[in-house]
Amino acid sequence: MTLHWVSWAIVGLATAGVITRPFAWPEYIWAAGGAVLLVAFGLLSPVSALAGIGKGTDVYLFLIGMMLLAELARQEGLFDWLAAQAVSMARGSATRLFTLVFAVGAIVTIFLSNDATAVVLTPAVAAVTTAAGVKDRLPYLLICAFIANAASFVLPISNPANLVIYASHMPPLLEWLPRYALPSVLAIGLTYAALRWTQRAVLRGAIASDVVRPALSDGGRMAAAGIAGTAIVLLVSSGFGLQLGLPTLLAGVATAVLVMVRSRSGLVAVLRQISWGVLPLVAGLFVLVESLQQTGVTAALAAALQGLVRNSATQAAWVAGIVLAVGSNLVNNLPAGLVAADVVAIANVPERVRSAVLIGVDLGPNLSVTGSLATILWLTALRREGLYVGAWAFLKLGAVMMPPALLLALGAALLR
Repeated sequence: MTLHWVSWAIVGLATAGVITRPFAWPEYIWAAGGAVLLVAFGLLSPVSALAGIGKGTDVYLFLIGMMLLAELARQEGLFDWLAAQAVSMARGSATRLFTLVFAVGAIVTIFLSNDATAVVLTPAVAAVTTAAGVKDRLPYLLICAFIANAASFVLPISNPANLVIYASHMPPLLEWLPRYALPSVLAIGLTYAALRWTQRAVLRGAIASDVVRPALSDGGRMAAAGIAGTAIVLLVSSGFGLQLGLPTLLAGVATAVLVMVRSRSGLVAVLRQISWGVLPLVAGLFVLVESLQQTGVTAALAAALQGLVRNSATQAAWVAGIVLAVGSNLVNNLPAGLVAADVVAIANVPERVRSAVLIGVDLGPNLSVTGSLATILWLTALRREGLYVGAWAFLKLGAVMMPPALLLALGAALLR
């Protein structure tokens, strides 16, 4: 038992390092460092650590594909072209631009996933706000973080965590939509209202309406077609119950080949700009979860959930959804989702409990900067733009945004 406490302490410290980033070190150093310490102290065997890393293979492939698409689009000027179109449509209104960005964020999340919103949309919004001459760009960029989680259970592909929670028991799309349509609408609507209200002072100002519209190059058109094609590939893959990582990577590679044939972009230049530190971060988180599973945490949580279900399935659903929403901010929703999937499978819970678990894992991360992988990717994209959002500042905003949306979404799901 003493060794278990040591393992939990290392996991806790590593997670705290990811959240607070002491010495301004990147998040991946803390996650990967915790994983190395677990193996070095003999608390986790090298074989188990490699098994944990291996469980993230689909996530790594998905992220590489999305980051490749985003960098191609940036270098080919697609984001600058989209920025000019958005500024023109806003017609000098900061509020109209805010609403437009939010709507686009919801669409990208629904059809490309929340991680894509962080990776692809964030640099596009940065370009939009620069073109519009916005003095304070942060309110518009915050949209990318919050909508990425709020809209992430509209479709199964809207969040890779959805596929983890349901595993081989994914309901058909015609069952999914009635189950999650109302909770999704409430979560998205309340998130928009809360974010616009908290940023109302900034949105009172005017923005530029007359900007130079750059021509879109052949490479930019190819990048746009590649992103649209990837959305179709993800929908089809999800419909057939396939994992999304390899299709996303292949779509990204195919787009890169087409773009480089029609443009002067070099592969080395594209690869050099990708934020590769995300991969060891995810790998480290998977190892930390593997440690928790081997110390009996999963089995204990499954037994506790079974006890709640025997007493009241509805009460169990409320407890599971809220606990996971909070817990996802403590350990990140990627590992939390992995643990939750195992717990749900072991406990053999009713469908309403599984729905509450999924909503908690997807929506709960809107509380903190490290609640979801999408938000961490968003932070990485912000740093490339020279912007920084502190954990405390985001938490104060998340405390206004997340709890009401979570309670409404859970209530709607359980009422059905």
